[in-house]
Amino acid sequence: MRSTTRYIALGFAGIMLAACGHKDKDAPLAYVPADTPYVMANLDTMDDSTRGALLAQADAQLPSQLAQLDAAADRLAAKDPEGARLLRALHAEFKGKTIETFAEGAGINLKGYSAFYGLGLAPVARFDLSDPAAFDAFVGRLETAYGKKLEVTSLDKQSYRRFTSAASGTQMILATVGKQAVAALLPGDASPALLRQALGLDRPQKSLQDDGRLATLAKAKGYQKWLVGQFDLTRALPLAVSGKDPLVNAIQKARAQAVSAKTGEPVATQLQTSPSCSADAARIAARVPTISFGYTQLDAKHQDARVDIALADDISQAFAGLKVALPGLGKAGSAPFDLSIALPIASMRGFWMAQADAVAAKPFTCASLTDLNDSFAKLGPAMQKAAIPPFGDMLGVRLALDSLSAGKDSAMPSFTGRLVLGTSNPEGLLAMGQMMVPALSQLKLGHDGTPQALPKDMVSMLGQPAWVAMSEKALALGVGAGEDSHLADTLKEPGGDAGQMTRMHISGAMYVSWLQLMEQKLDALAAATATLGKSDEPSIDDGSDATSAADELARSRAQFAAMKAQAERVDSIDAEMHVDKSGMVITSQTVLK
Repeated sequence: MRSTTRYIALGFAGIMLAACGHKDKDAPLAYVPADTPYVMANLDTMDDSTRGALLAQADAQLPSQLAQLDAAADRLAAKDPEGARLLRALHAEFKGKTIETFAEGAGINLKGYSAFYGLGLAPVARFDLSDPAAFDAFVGRLETAYGKKLEVTSLDKQSYRRFTSAASGTQMILATVGKQAVAALLPGDASPALLRQALGLDRPQKSLQDDGRLATLAKAKGYQKWLVGQFDLTRALPLAVSGKDPLVNAIQKARAQAVSAKTGEPVATQLQTSPSCSADAARIAARVPTISFGYTQLDAKHQDARVDIALADDISQAFAGLKVALPGLGKAGSAPFDLSIALPIASMRGFWMAQADAVAAKPFTCASLTDLNDSFAKLGPAMQKAAIPPFGDMLGVRLALDSLSAGKDSAMPSFTGRLVLGTSNPEGLLAMGQMMVPALSQLKLGHDGTPQALPKDMVSMLGQPAWVAMSEKALALGVGAGEDSHLADTLKEPGGDAGQMTRMHISGAMYVSWLQLMEQKLDALAAATATLGKSDEPSIDDGSDATSAADELARSRAQFAAMKAQAERVDSIDAEMHVDKSGMVITSQTVLK
C-alpha cells in the first residue's frame, strides 16, 4: 500500500513538473518583475471565433477611427509638421486594409502574447511578432514619413532605436528582440542595468510568470485570461514621491534645470526630498492598496468588464453593510436611461469627518503632500454643514428618462421621465420646496405615492404636464404625458442591497440621442463663436482664425461621427458599483447588436 502511494505521489509530481516545464521561458510575462507597480497582459490567447468577431467589430469602426487620426494630423500640422506626417503615414498603412491585414503587413502577431508593465515607474511594452523583419520595415516607413531617423545603438550586440528628449530628461527605446518587439520610456541617462532589463538581456530574479499572481487574480475575480491588469499603489506611490525612481528623478531634474535657467534657483534645492515622503505615501496607499481589472465576457455580442478597487478595512466596513433606501437602486433599470446614485449623507458625513480627524491628529509632512492637510482641514467644517436639513437627510438620487431629443432652435431639449430624490425626511424636503416656490403650497401629498399635478404656472415653464408624488423615503417628479402613471410604481421599487452605491442602464437608442444632443450644442456653440468673432474692422489674421475655427469644428464633427458610428452598434450598456468586505467593485455589461 505504501509503495502504491509513493508511485501515485511520484506520478503526480511528474505531471506537475511537466506542466511547469511547458511555461514559455520567452513569454512576455517572463520579463515582468514580480514586484512591478503595474501590469496589463493576456494570460491566454483568444479562440479563433472570438478573435474573428472582435476583428470584424474593429474593422467596422476603422473608418471613423482613421477620420479621427486625420483630424489629429490636421491639428498638428502647423506646430509639428513631422508629427502630422507621422500620423498620416500611419493612416496610409491602413489604407485598403483590415486590422488583420495591417497586422500581417506590420509583422504583429494578433495570436500572440503581450504585456505592458513597469520597471519601477518606467513603462515597458513587450509583444509577440509574427515577422520581425516586417515590423522593422514598418518602423522604417514611419521614420521616413516622420522625416528623421531614430538613433541606432546597441548594448551587448542587441541593437535598438532610441529617441532622446532633453526637455523631458527621457529616452524612448524600440527594439526587436527575437520574435518580440520592445518599447520603453526610460531616463535619458538610464543605467546599463536598467537598459539590459528593459531589453530583456537580464531577467528579473522572480517574474510574474513565476509568481502566478495574475492567474490567481483572474480566477478570484472572474476575469477572462485575455486581459488582466493590476495597479499596485503600495509600490507605485512611494516610488513617485520618495526620489527613488530613476524615471521620475530624470523628469524632475529636467524640469528643475529649466526652472533654474529662468530663476536661478539651484537644481539641488528643487530636488530635495524629505525622508518622510516614503512613509506618507505608504500611508496613503494603504487606504487604496491595489486596483485590478479585466474582461469577464468578451465575444461577438458582449463586452463585459470588471474593476476591483481594494480598500482599507475601515473604509470597506463603513459602506459594505450599508443599505440605502433609494427606490430603484436595488433592481436593474428599465427606462432607456436609468441612473441611481446612493448619497447617504449622514453615513458619508461620519466617514469623512473621521478621515479629517485622522489627518489632523497626524498631518502629512512630505512637502509634496502637505496640501492634503489643508484639504482635510476644510473637509471637517464642510461635513458639519452637510448635516443641515434637507441636504443632511438625503439618501440618493435617481434619474429615469423615457425620451430625450434635441429641441428645435431651443436651448432646452425635449424629454420625458422621472426624478426621484431619496430622503429620510420627504416632508421636510417638500416643505423646503414650498418655502422657495409658494405655488407648491397647493400640494397636499401623502406617503401612498399618489401623484398630484404641479400648478399650472409651473407646468407652463416646463411646456408639458408634470406631477409630484411622495413615499416614506422619497419624493418623485414625473415630467411628460403619461408619467403620472409610473410614479407610484417607481416609488415602490426596491432600495439598494447591502453595499450597493450606483446602478446605470442606457439603451443604444438613448446613447445615440445623448450624442445627437451634444452635437447640437457643439454646432450652436460654433455658430455663436462665429457670430461673436465677426468685426466691422477685420484684422489681417481673421482669415486664418476663421480657417482654424472651421478646422476645429470639422475635427469635432469627425469625432462625433466616430462616436455615433460606435453607438449605433450598441444595444444596451449596464453598470453597477458596490462595496463589499474587500473593497469597491465596478462592473459593466455592453450588449452589441
